Amino acid sequence: MTRVLTLAAVLASICLTAPPAQAAPVRSPFPKKAGKLAATSCPETPIVSGGVPRTREYLQTVVKCLDKSWGAYVERAGRTFRKPVVRYFEEPASTVCGMRWPAYADAFYCTERATVIFPLTGRWIENRTDLFPIKVAAHEYGHHLQSLLGIRRSYEARARADRTHADRLKRRYELQADCLSGVFLGSVWRSLARSERDWAALLDATRASGDDDDGHRTHGKGSSRAYWLKRGYGAVSPAACDTWSAPAARVA
Repeated sequence: MTRVLTLAAVLASICLTAPPAQAAPVRSPFPKKAGKLAATSCPETPIVSGGVPRTREYLQTVVKCLDKSWGAYVERAGRTFRKPVVRYFEEPASTVCGMRWPAYADAFYCTERATVIFPLTGRWIENRTDLFPIKVAAHEYGHHLQSLLGIRRSYEARARADRTHADRLKRRYELQADCLSGVFLGSVWRSLARSERDWAALLDATRASGDDDDGHRTHGKGSSRAYWLKRGYGAVSPAACDTWSAPAARVA
């Protein structure tokens, strides 16, 4: 005997089995009890002093501030904090962290080895006077936080299960790191001796770092990257960085 389903029955079945359209693919684990990132002092050191590059010293100061700020937050969130390993390279190597050196990467995070890689040369840091190097360092550190808090594990599992939307998920992952870098910048802003003009210049540099023209967009358009950086900076709270439940237009 053939069972004939009415249109209403079919629609009801779909509604019962399909996941909610707005369900976040990854839950952001930023508890209210952890609060905002505490304001800390992190004065910049010169990238160049007496005509001599001081990029390593500059980055070491930034990393020390990141360790202090995020270490306190992660502990308040009830998680165990572990500093990332940090490696500095005068020039790009052929391989790093067991893989080829990523092309066009300003800096990057080796997820399996919990290691932040900083090239000490390149347009992202050499002779710069703006805040872009701090933003890049804080972004890569944001990936370390995503690993510590279980976000990366959930994201990767979802990406494996939904390869059709892997690029979209990657954008949410990367834009969350942009937002977390903004949170850090907001927490140390008063100690940077910078002006609103410097902040505007950083937003412009961030917009220019978007992958608008890339056929495989994985980091987000420049406007999206600037939006999430600004959002984190204004909130000074990781809870504001829930890119996973954001509408598609905000993670384009």
